[in-house]
Amino acid sequence: MEAALDKQAVDILMLDIRQVTSFADYFVICSADSDRQINAICDEIDGALSEEGINIYRREGSADSGWVLLDFGAVIVHVFDQTQREYYDLEQLWGKATPVIRIL
Repeated sequence: MEAALDKQAVDILMLDIRQVTSFADYFVICSADSDRQINAICDEIDGALSEEGINIYRREGSADSGWVLLDFGAVIVHVFDQTQREYYDLEQLWGKATPVIRIL
């Protein structure tokens, strides 16, 4: 989450999804103001975790689509522009998950 904050991600939410699914333990959801910022946030998160020996399994989506997903196995990071975040509303979709932390 620090890596996302370093690149001025906003409305960062971590959800514990262990009780509602078996494919991951946590979702991290955050928003960015531009395509460029989406890429910067994703690159910063990937770089920070790589330094800790945690490698990305898959990166899906693109900044120009407004949604990039970073799959680190147990943790899946979603970086949205505000329009796509409101449209997909993962917070509501995964409403049975337990919020761990939210940084507005």
